[in-house]
Amino acid sequence: MKMKLLPLLLCATGMAFAQSTPVHETEETQAPEVMSVQTGPPMLGVHWSRDFQPNGRNDNASPAALARTRRSPNMTYQGVKIMPTAVTQSIFWGTSWGTYTGDKITGMDSWYIGFNLSNYAKTSDEYTGTNGQVTSSTSHLGHIIDTSQSTGGNNTTTILNEVCKLVTPDSSGNGYYAVYTDTPRGSAGYCAWHSYGTCGGKPLQFAFFFKLDGDAGCDPGDTSGLHSQGLAAISNVSGHELSEARSDPASPGAWYDSSGAENGDKCAWTFGAPLVTFSNGSQWKIQGEWSNAAYTAGTGYANSSGQKGCLSGK
Repeated sequence: MKMKLLPLLLCATGMAFAQSTPVHETEETQAPEVMSVQTGPPMLGVHWSRDFQPNGRNDNASPAALARTRRSPNMTYQGVKIMPTAVTQSIFWGTSWGTYTGDKITGMDSWYIGFNLSNYAKTSDEYTGTNGQVTSSTSHLGHIIDTSQSTGGNNTTTILNEVCKLVTPDSSGNGYYAVYTDTPRGSAGYCAWHSYGTCGGKPLQFAFFFKLDGDAGCDPGDTSGLHSQGLAAISNVSGHELSEARSDPASPGAWYDSSGAENGDKCAWTFGAPLVTFSNGSQWKIQGEWSNAAYTAGTGYANSSGQKGCLSGK
């Protein structure tokens, strides 16, 4: 979700953000200025944990605020670019990855390969931009392991620098680089986020993910036995971030609703099917993604607000 986090919110979640965080600066999302902080790329598409609600109910809301909640939940187009395709690459960052023998590295390679042309990828295909339309065609370049000490995700510049250190961005500008760290979430109120920047003058999208092993706040509750809990957790939030980067990349962004919520935000922590099968046959418990068309036609499943616009991609 694209929003400006206030000092009170930072204190409440234990987050010490090192840069100004994003906002889709609409009438509905304007807020008092945050404290003076280091400027870096905006933190977009924040995937909040299950146990943190950034927009809690306000029983004393003004009539104008209540009227806004009755607006169509559909996302609107902001007149800029989308990602018609995605060239993905994973970065596993942290000292533990050098001797890692679990299923997360091979599992996420399988996840990204299977995402290509999957029904799940097609849940975002309706969104268009000045450079065309989102398609389900993606390609995966595999993974890179960096065994230097990783950090948390509270500074987007740090994560961008890690990406730029290791990759040559795709020349099309459709490169998407996912940084999976071995740093636990701790008291942060989010599981992952995506952002954008440039390396050597080439634009790219990138994302940050905490280590989510044993983290109930970021656990989709996959009981299939097909994956470790840690892999199941990062695979679910990966669907959220990649889908948002494709339909709402960079800033000020392409598609979001009147509260600043992107397609992943609107269906976060809701699942339209026990497992979703990707194009390579791999199966995942993964959240749905918002579809304006499905909501309008009444063919989607309900999100946590009861709005039937989510597609499972099953």
